[in-house]
Amino acid sequence: MFIVILTCIATVMFSLALTPLVRKFALKIRAVDAPGERRINLKEVPTLGGLAIYLSFFFSLFFLLPIPFWQVMPIFLGATVVLVTGIIDDLIELTPKMKMVGITLAALVIYFVADIRLDIITFPFIGTWTIGIFSLPFTVIWILAITNAVNLIDGLDGLATGVSMIALTTMGIIGYFFLTVENAVVSIMIFVLVAALAGFLPYNFFPARIFLGDTGALFLGFMIAVMSLQGLKNATLITLIIPVVILGIPITDTVYAMIRRYLNKKPISSADKMHLHHQLMALGLTHRQTVLAIYCLAAIFSVIALMYPVSTLWGSVFLTIGSLFGLELFVESIGLVGKDSKPFLNWLRKFAKNLNKKE
Repeated sequence: MFIVILTCIATVMFSLALTPLVRKFALKIRAVDAPGERRINLKEVPTLGGLAIYLSFFFSLFFLLPIPFWQVMPIFLGATVVLVTGIIDDLIELTPKMKMVGITLAALVIYFVADIRLDIITFPFIGTWTIGIFSLPFTVIWILAITNAVNLIDGLDGLATGVSMIALTTMGIIGYFFLTVENAVVSIMIFVLVAALAGFLPYNFFPARIFLGDTGALFLGFMIAVMSLQGLKNATLITLIIPVVILGIPITDTVYAMIRRYLNKKPISSADKMHLHHQLMALGLTHRQTVLAIYCLAAIFSVIALMYPVSTLWGSVFLTIGSLFGLELFVESIGLVGKDSKPFLNWLRKFAKNLNKKE
């Protein structure tokens, strides 16, 4: 444990030292995010910030921790494919389909080379289901979904970085103390990645001196997806729910963006300015306040996730139902789907009126 703590401290230092160098490199090759209609920044900001996190993280794994080379190398290969995809996108802006191809290739590396996949699910009252031929599509879809969800919330200074830190820390705690994992290596890797993010965040928080870029957002989403899968090799229904709850913020934003675009008859991959952070800023919150508010929301999801391992089956059921009701109320109250799309709130208002009439 002492070695892990020292490694995490060293990783923070590496990240702190590397980020300014990556910033200079990004400026030199003109990897910058220019102001635009869909941008929050008012001046050019260098991207490629994920490169500093990637280098700090894997340097620590390869050279500072006694983790077997064969265990790290396949993850490194998959992460490198995603990183290169992000770098190319930051330089020349790839189409969504091309980004999907890069992430899918990385997911195939994880499945076939790293042998990280979901094989078995145990359902309460039903029994064990061996996934079989569905293991590959499930793994690829999981990685694609989580990677893109994290990428979608990268819209404000420090937002994706901070939310990822909260989510990863929760995953590490649950994996180390509650879930039955083959060994503690997965949790250790998670904490090292958190350390790399901690060194990067001072440069990325408002006002940002460097952005994650797709280089960082795709890398973070990919690593979160892979590390959550590592604890799901022989999953129960509850262990499947936990990472979804932990990633409540990016998943909620992604799901409701898809619903919103479907209702507005727009392509699912089209961009808009109605994401969670846009809606909170429309309510009057400043840039910094919006980021801190979403950090608090992410922390709430994390606390809920920490309650699952210590709850009974029925406790988990009621916890899930309550969380879904609370989430729907919040989403409708800020207009995440649309100003006029508030079915649950409208039903509650009608129900309250009917009660008043009876009285």
